[in-house]
Amino acid sequence: MTRLALVLALAAVPAIGAAPATYTNPVIFADYSDPDVIRVGEDYYLVASSFHFSPGIPILHSRDLVHWRILGHVLPRLPFAPEYDMPGPHTLTDAISKPVGGTRYAGGVWAPSIRHHAGRFYVYWATPDEGIFMASATRADGPWSTPVKVIDQPMLEDPCPFWDDDGTAWLVHSRHGAGPLILHRMSADGTRVLDAGTTIVEDKVNLPILEGPKLYKRDGWYYILAPFGGVEKGAQVALRARDIRGPYEQRVVLRQGTTKLEGPHQGGWVETPSGQGWFVHFNSTGAFGRISYLEPLRWVDGWPLIGAPIPGSSAGQPVDRHAVPDTRNSPAPYRLQASDDFSTSTLGPQWEWNHNPDDRAWSLRARPGFLRLTALPAEHLVTARNTLIQILQGPSSRITARLDPRRMVDGQRAGLSLFGVRPSWIGLVRAAGKTRVTLAREGVETAGPVLTGTRIDLRTDVTADQRVAYSYSLDGKTFVSIGTPIPLARFSWWKGSRPALFTFTRDRPDGSVDVDRVVVDTPIPAGRS
Repeated sequence: MTRLALVLALAAVPAIGAAPATYTNPVIFADYSDPDVIRVGEDYYLVASSFHFSPGIPILHSRDLVHWRILGHVLPRLPFAPEYDMPGPHTLTDAISKPVGGTRYAGGVWAPSIRHHAGRFYVYWATPDEGIFMASATRADGPWSTPVKVIDQPMLEDPCPFWDDDGTAWLVHSRHGAGPLILHRMSADGTRVLDAGTTIVEDKVNLPILEGPKLYKRDGWYYILAPFGGVEKGAQVALRARDIRGPYEQRVVLRQGTTKLEGPHQGGWVETPSGQGWFVHFNSTGAFGRISYLEPLRWVDGWPLIGAPIPGSSAGQPVDRHAVPDTRNSPAPYRLQASDDFSTSTLGPQWEWNHNPDDRAWSLRARPGFLRLTALPAEHLVTARNTLIQILQGPSSRITARLDPRRMVDGQRAGLSLFGVRPSWIGLVRAAGKTRVTLAREGVETAGPVLTGTRIDLRTDVTADQRVAYSYSLDGKTFVSIGTPIPLARFSWWKGSRPALFTFTRDRPDGSVDVDRVVVDTPIPAGRS
C-alpha cells in the first residue's frame, strides 16, 4: 500500500470515541417529487415525477443515500400525444394558469416506481390522459426500452409493480383523484395486465386521497406503503396482509407530529446491505417544489416505524438530523449537477425542456462552447417551445447566465426566467433595431436601458422566502438591480419554479441567441454581489 493510500484509509476510520457522522434533512433540496428508491448491490437509484418536462423521468444515483447525482432519464422524449409538442391552438398566457389548450401542462409522467428484477431495471408510470406505461433496461443509465403501454386507460395514477417469490407479477395503482387502490395480475415480463383489476383498499373516511402505493413483501406479509390526505397536509400509512389480495390492516406510520413538516409522505423504502431500513419521502415547500427527506425505518411488532417515535403513537415523525446510513460505503462527493459551460456535445443531465423540443432550433455545434437557441414564433413564454430548464435548488440559489445577443432580430425576446405559472423573467427585447434590457412579470414587460455591447450577464437571486430578484451586468462584475423582488408561484402545474433559458419571437422567425455559460450557486454566496 502506498503512503497516500494508507493516509486515505486511516482517514476513513473514525477515531475511537468520535461522534458518529450525521446528515441533515432535507437530503435533496430540489423538486424531485413523488420519489421512489431501490438498492442494487451497493448503489441506490431514485426516480421522480417529471410531468410535462422532456426528457422525462430523471434517475438519481447515490452510494450513501445522502449525496445524490443525476444519472440520466428514462424517456428521451414524451411520445404519448401530439400536445407534448405544444402545437396549439393556445389558450394559455403568461397572466393565467389555465386552460392549457394545445399543451400538456400538468400531464406527462406522474409518480413513477422503479424496481430491479431478473437482472433488469423496470420503471412504471402513469400519464393522466393516456394510460400506464413501462420501460426497462439492463443498466440504470440506459439505454431504456421504448415505452410499453401496460394499461390503455386514462385517469389512472401511481403504478407500482411487484414480482412475488414464485415469479408471479402484480401491479397496484390508484385512480386520478386519489383512490381506491387497485391490484392486477401481470404477465411475467411486466408488459401487460391479465385482468380488469380488483379494488383491495378503499377507506374514504380514514384514508382520504389514498395514492402513491408501493408494494413490498417481508416475513410472509405483503406491505403497501402509501400516502393519504393530500400533497400539502398528508401522512403515510402502512397496509399489511397475508394475502396480496387482502384484506389489509392499516396503521399510520409517519405524520407531522411536533415538527414543521406539514405533509411528510409519499416515497419508498430501501434497506442497506447491513439490514438498516430507510424511507425517502417528499414534503411540499411551495416554489421550491416537493423536496426529499431521508428517515430511518425500523420494524416494531411487524409494522414499520418511520422517523423518530412519537410518544403514545404508532407513527413516527420526521428527523432533522440523524446518524448517516450504514451503507458500507464512504460518503460519495456527489452533488446535483447545475452549472454548465456548454463545452460538450450533449446537454448535461440537469437540463430538461418545457415539453418536447424542436431539435432543429437549438444546437451545441453551431458555435462550439455555446448553446444556440433559435427563436420560434410565440406570443407568450408559456407557449414558447425550446425553453430549457433545470430544477431549482434550495434553500436559496443564484443563477447567472451569459448571453451574446448579436444574432437577435426585431420581435425577438431572450433571457433568463423563473419559469412556472405566471412567470417572470429578465432578458432582452429587440425592436426597431435596438436591444433593450427588459423585466417581465405575468406578461407585462418593462423596458430598461439599450444594450450596446456584445454580451450581457443576467442574474436571478432566489431567496429562502421564495422571492426572486433580477439583475444584470455588462462587465461580469458589477450587477445592476432591475425591479423589486417578485414572489414566486407556489405551485406550477404540480411543479415548483424552475430556472429557464428561453427565446421566442413575435415577428421574424430567424433570430437566435448564444448562451455562453450558466453558473449556479447554492446557497447564494454571502457577501458577493
